[in-house]
Amino acid sequence: MTGEDVFDPMPEPPFEVTDDMCCGSGCEPCILDIYQAELRDYRARLAAWQQRQAARAATGRQD
Repeated sequence: MTGEDVFDPMPEPPFEVTDDMCCGSGCEPCILDIYQAELRDYRARLAAWQQRQAARAATGRQD
């Protein structure tokens, strides 16, 4: 294993929250708001991971 070998698993999506999970009492933050923030973060991490995978594929690395 070289210094560049890194464990880089695909990010896991957040637990999916549905509209009926909201209690409707105006909580701050609402579970739906938290889910949307986690989903944005996941999508950003996934895009970065996909770029790293594409770069590895372009250089012929198989780690």
